[in-house]
Amino acid sequence: MKKIGIEQNLSDIRSALQQKGYELVELKNQEDAAGCDCCVISGQDQNVMGVMDAETQGSVISAHGRTADEICQEIDSRFS
Repeated sequence: MKKIGIEQNLSDIRSALQQKGYELVELKNQEDAAGCDCCVISGQDQNVMGVMDAETQGSVISAHGRTADEICQEIDSRFS
């Protein structure tokens, strides 16, 4: 199962990803991103938590201006 880091304020995206069966980790600080296959950030305050500087092999996806379905489709396409 892929592990997805997600910011706390992205509840609609969190729900959609849970329904798809992804393991979710709440991003409270940059250490939370370690070990995640992908991180979804709000994009409101770009890199405010240092997620982009965190040591992770996964990609960082900005949810700014995008729907939960769009984010889910992008994540699904990266792991299929």
